[in-house]
Amino acid sequence: MKVIEVTNTDFALRHFLLPLMRAGRARGHEMIGLAPEGPLLDTVRAEGFRVIAVPFARRLSPYAHVAAFRAMVRLLRDEKPDLVHAHMLISGFLTRLAARRAGVPRIAYTSHGFHFREPSPWPRRAATFAAEWLGGRFTDITLTVSADDAAAARRLGIASRAEAVGNGRDPSRFRPDPIARTRVRTELGTPPDRLVVVIISRLARVKGYPELLAAMRALPEAELWVVGERLTSDHGRDLAPLFASSGLGDRLKMLGYREDTPAILAAADIFVLPSHFEGLPMVVIEAMLAGLPVIATDIPGPREQVVPGVTGLLVPRGEVAPLAAALQELAADPARRMRMGMAGRARAMERYDEAKVLTRTLDLLGL
Repeated sequence: MKVIEVTNTDFALRHFLLPLMRAGRARGHEMIGLAPEGPLLDTVRAEGFRVIAVPFARRLSPYAHVAAFRAMVRLLRDEKPDLVHAHMLISGFLTRLAARRAGVPRIAYTSHGFHFREPSPWPRRAATFAAEWLGGRFTDITLTVSADDAAAARRLGIASRAEAVGNGRDPSRFRPDPIARTRVRTELGTPPDRLVVVIISRLARVKGYPELLAAMRALPEAELWVVGERLTSDHGRDLAPLFASSGLGDRLKMLGYREDTPAILAAADIFVLPSHFEGLPMVVIEAMLAGLPVIATDIPGPREQVVPGVTGLLVPRGEVAPLAAALQELAADPARRMRMGMAGRARAMERYDEAKVLTRTLDLLGL
């Protein structure tokens, strides 16, 4: 079968969809990627996949959306795929409409988090719900990464047969690694006994950076490693002034985009993700597999992953004091951090093993 995987950024294609494309190819299918052009597509192309650039915009821009829709209709009519599998809100909506217009036999969609559940003004939430509901009318197979979102899709009439597939990572790549721990700490000039808190995410307000930077002041002896960058398609204010005025000095290490995130996680002590909105974050799975205790916000997605008091701690979103208290609690108890990390790895291997997740996803897609 010819299968086209469509998403909204080169980052998403490289980090979220590439494993699925590999698995589909291993089953004998022709897997093609569609996303806006970007440097991370080079990695996908280097593995022999055909990748086609499509001008999706991650903002409200009627002109850009109409242009993307027309481009998708033309492309799908030329390619004649057997299945189109769309991802993310805007690219997913436009792709499904274009696929129906182009006469694609089967249309699938995976939601990586319903934005109408995000804390935002009601007009935005109403518009995103309308897009999800309408898009559901043009979809044969609806998948979500979280069980909570699948239940919401069924309850709200978005898709009566929505199925949760989860997310997954390779336990052989993400694991405790003493050698990598020593190497990375030496590279970054971090002493072996210093407490390191790490976050891996886009540099966006929705990831909870203002709260995290304020909470880190409660750990004067600890370092904060920030792994990630602001995507060119991100909107909202630039966080560079926030980091510059954090008051953390050399305890804040901005590491940028890294390909060696398994080693970075192995070198840290606590993983934190104080997001305001998530689907089922891959980085939490990666941290669990790396044997780290996880502090995350008590929101759909992370609350499925983190067992409070067992594999980590959950805190209210948007609040500094509970986040600071959670960091202090784990910072003071190395033995508890180790127990949580071991429990987290066991839970991730049971629920979020990449091979199991990919097998289930391909089966549900009929591939």
